[in-house]
Amino acid sequence: MKNLLKVAAVVLCCVGASARVYADAPALAVKNGDSEHSFTAAELLARPDNKSVSLTGTASGDIYRHKVEYRAVPLLALLGNHLDAHFDTVEVQATDGFVSEIPLSLVERGVHNGAVAWVAVEDPAHPWPALPNESASAGPFYLVWQFPERSGVSREQWPYKVARIALVESPDHRWPQLAVPATFAHDAGVKRGHDVFTVQCIACHKMNGGGAGAVGPDLGQPMNVTQYFKDAGLRALIRDPHQVRTWPEQRMIGFGPNVISDADIDALLKYLHAMASVSAGGARQSSSEQ
Repeated sequence: MKNLLKVAAVVLCCVGASARVYADAPALAVKNGDSEHSFTAAELLARPDNKSVSLTGTASGDIYRHKVEYRAVPLLALLGNHLDAHFDTVEVQATDGFVSEIPLSLVERGVHNGAVAWVAVEDPAHPWPALPNESASAGPFYLVWQFPERSGVSREQWPYKVARIALVESPDHRWPQLAVPATFAHDAGVKRGHDVFTVQCIACHKMNGGGAGAVGPDLGQPMNVTQYFKDAGLRALIRDPHQVRTWPEQRMIGFGPNVISDADIDALLKYLHAMASVSAGGARQSSSEQ
């Protein structure tokens, strides 16, 4: 009888500990138009569409560079069945200030043999490994992709430590200051550079105050980055920032050719220079009007 009581006590203790783990865990906010819901890890892990998703990190943008088995729910299912036609972007905010702006069309491609987006859920009772050079994991929620090569999913479209997912308008609609200046409307290189910026850079950097990322400095103001970095320095900074400058709180990691090609860097620099020329012109005009 004493043994049975001991076993019961242990079970109750474990159940209580598990409940406290889930109770203390943060929730994921999901917004679609006027509707916003909050999901705990326990709620997501209990969903019937929760599946085991296996990825090979070395062949994708997965932060874990080895095979990891995730429990995950489909991103499209979390967004809901009634998607407002005004929204064409999935904004994914992380707890560290990283904000990925993902075209909704990229997510929807998953139902037509494209890359499939999942929200991986960390079980508090069985946490994921710590991130490289960190004490915490990628959890509690992590946007991962199956078959990313099918749709050209970029590394910056794998946000981890996710806190909120929302359907929103495209970056150019919300922040017109990001758009290609009218004087460069027919310059294919500048337009391509704008697209590179909105995929690779806007998650951390603003441009002239436009953007939601809060990790790195604004690349347009108070001075455009091309006004204090030469092109060679910018190329080196993009490829390996630690070879250019270092400081204790540095967050930026390098972008290899498999993430941003040399041609895309060329285009990005054209976009930055175009934005600088417009800002400089506006500044000169304002000065002359005084």
